[in-house]
Parts: sequence; C-alpha cells; structure tokens
Amino acid sequence: MNEIWDVVHEERRALADDLAELEPDTWDTPSLCPGWTVHDVVAHLVNDARTTWAGFAGELFRARFDFDALNEHGVARERRPDSRETLENLRSVSGRTSSAPAPLVTRLVEAFVHGEDIRRPLGISRSYPVGPLLDALKHQLATSTGFGGGKERAAGVVLQATDTDFHWKPAKPMVNAAPVVRGSTLALLLAVSGRPVRPGELDGDGAAAFAVTAGDG
Repeated sequence: MNEIWDVVHEERRALADDLAELEPDTWDTPSLCPGWTVHDVVAHLVNDARTTWAGFAGELFRARFDFDALNEHGVARERRPDSRETLENLRSVSGRTSSAPAPLVTRLVEAFVHGEDIRRPLGISRSYPVGPLLDALKHQLATSTGFGGGKERAAGVVLQATDTDFHWKPAKPMVNAAPVVRGSTLALLLAVSGRPVRPGELDGDGAAAFAVTAGDG
C-alpha cells in the first residue's frame, strides 16, 4: 500500500513541476480527456486527492448517482480563476492518502493516464516506473469500462508489451487467431483506457482497429 502511495505522491509532484512554467493561456489547451482542458484535468486531480470515502458518498448522492456529473462538480469546485492557484493546490495535496472507495491501484491509473492527458497535448514527456505501469494496465484489463477500466476495449486482441515481458490474450478461445497489438506498457495502458496514442506507438495486425477504438473511448 505504501509503495503505491509513494509512486502517486511522486507523480503529483512531478506533474506540478512540469506545469510550473506554463503560460496562463496554455492551461486552456484541450487535454486527451474528452471535453476537458489541461486546467480541468489538474482541477480533477486536486479534487481526486481531496476525496474521502464519506465525502464521495455524499457527493454521489447529490449528483443523483451520475458519475459524469460528479466529476464535473469536482472540477468546478477545484478549478480556480488563476491557474497558478490551481497548481499550488495540486502541490498542497500531493502527499495526501485519501481516496474514493475504489481499489488503491486506481490511484496509479489516475496518476499515469491523467498525467499523459495533460503532458501529451503540451509536448511534455515523462518516463514512468514500469512496475506500477504494469499494475495499472492489469487493473484496466480486469475492469469493465463502466467502472473506468478497459476490459471490453481489449476483447478479442492479444496485447504484447515491447518494454516488458507482459503478454495478454483473450480468456475465451477464438475460431481464428486473435489479432496482435504491440506497444510500450504506457501506450497499451492509454489505449486500453480509451485514449488516443501517437502514430507508430502501436503495431501488429490488430493495431489500427484497436487505436481507433481507443480514440473513441
């Protein structure tokens, strides 16, 4: 448990450092998270870090059990008129260990996927720890899209990581050989999580269709 929080805290601090020199208008750059700007995603991360089990239950009830509305309310609450204040709030919550009632590994998914939601449109690169990335990818593959995962997106394909020995194949036998999708652990995590990836990040006979599906999520 402590190992996961150590990684999450480091990722929050690293993201804040990456955003420290952004010009104010750059915060309005569309992120990879559909409908949200870079500023919105940072506000979401602040809200996520401040969420407690009891607080989550109350907010979900007020949002009439609409998770999208819940997230929008959180962004509106934590997004400040001055982006520098939102950034400072991200720094101030970077060491928190509160969470919504969800498996702790989801904090890794949030840190990595939302980190790339922000960094990629801004042209910022980061090298993430491979072990925690794999934990996040495995969680997404085991979790339905209805609960924030990507199990259905990966149905019918074989996934092969090019930077580890990770190999995933459909649980049910198929009449024909399942198409293969190869890429880095990060690229596979993003695609399974419904994010578009860069041209050439995925290859294999299933890559083209899988990337289109990912971009639609």
